[in-house]
Amino acid sequence: MSNRFTQYILAAMVLGIIVGSAIYNFMPDTRAEWAASINLIAMMFLRLIKMIIAPLVFATLVGGIAHMGSGARLGRIFAKTMGWFVSASFVSLMLGLVMVNLLQPGANFPGTLPEKGQSTGLPVSAFSIEKFLTHLIPTSIADAMAQNEILQIVIFAVFFSVAMGAMPERSKPILGLIDDISHIMLKVTSYVMLFAPLAVWAAITATVAKNGLLVLWKLVVFMGGFYLSLMILWAILMVVGFIAIGPRYSHLLRLIREPLMIAFSTASSEAAYPKTLEGLTKFGASSRISSFVLPLGYSFNLDGTMMYCTFASIFIAQTYHIEMSLATQLAMLATLMITSKGVAGVPRASLVVIASTLSQFGIPEAGLLMIMGIDTFLDMGRSATNVIGNSLATAVVAKWEGELGPEHALGPGEAPTPDMVPGEVPAMAGH
Repeated sequence: MSNRFTQYILAAMVLGIIVGSAIYNFMPDTRAEWAASINLIAMMFLRLIKMIIAPLVFATLVGGIAHMGSGARLGRIFAKTMGWFVSASFVSLMLGLVMVNLLQPGANFPGTLPEKGQSTGLPVSAFSIEKFLTHLIPTSIADAMAQNEILQIVIFAVFFSVAMGAMPERSKPILGLIDDISHIMLKVTSYVMLFAPLAVWAAITATVAKNGLLVLWKLVVFMGGFYLSLMILWAILMVVGFIAIGPRYSHLLRLIREPLMIAFSTASSEAAYPKTLEGLTKFGASSRISSFVLPLGYSFNLDGTMMYCTFASIFIAQTYHIEMSLATQLAMLATLMITSKGVAGVPRASLVVIASTLSQFGIPEAGLLMIMGIDTFLDMGRSATNVIGNSLATAVVAKWEGELGPEHALGPGEAPTPDMVPGEVPAMAGH
């Protein structure tokens, strides 16, 4: 079934390019209407994903933390996880900085530059470090779940789980209920993912029908440089994976090929979350670890997005012939290291971060208008890279904690339990 699903995704991507190109070339007067109509299918799928993300994250995270045991162990896992995230973020940002300076994609830019005062329409003023820090704490868990604020859900789940651990006898019935909810949500997820090939077809078709493939040629040097940088980042992640995990890492890459393609074709890391969690469970990562590390990664470990922030920022400076010293570029890197952590759940999040950073360094925000038209194509690569980075982080932390057991397959109707120990066969859903 897994191989067939992969084939369906690939076929949907190819068919989407063909149908989208046909609409763009042969229906020029109605291409926008066709793109909007077809995109509704992809949007409905993404809304289905958003529908299940909050309860899935909460149930698996609470169950996983509750089964961890002592609070000291939770603190140790958190410290290791954040240490990995900060290191990976620095490498991603630095790689983007090095590559954009080596390739110089903005030098002698052949296109017409937007007027410096032109507005992008992005909510730059809505983001600040102060707002991010206060935004960490939910005013209402119901509102956090309604808005799919994963970081806020994580904060509440940690407090809730620690409180449960302090009252073990009273918590037993609730923990059993949460485990059952986790099973049910994973079963719901399996139903939702049946629509993934159709959603992939719709997303690709709508994108190509609206923009055409020729739009890529306008910024081919920029796109080529960025995807070359992504390939180098992938190579680094793979080398680190083989060093940290060993030859088994190649099997993890095979297990996450489906979430990779879903993230790439829909340009959404969030859409790949359920399949990524499933792949890590099949790989043998304890649900205690994966249900804790993976949600945190969606706020703190977006490797593809991080690299894009430095690459795009310096590219825009190059197009406007703005000289930036090494010290200024390193200051920008440090700024992005902080500000990029605060935009989880914000539409076009990387563009918001870049816009706010440009204004701080005297670079015209209008430069983003050059790349906004192809941002979806760039977001495909960023989202897929985020999936690889978070999968690797989860697997490595699981190994460090001795929670990386033998690989196993989930049969029909089976789902991982949050208290599953390494190598244990998952229980039947509903049993």
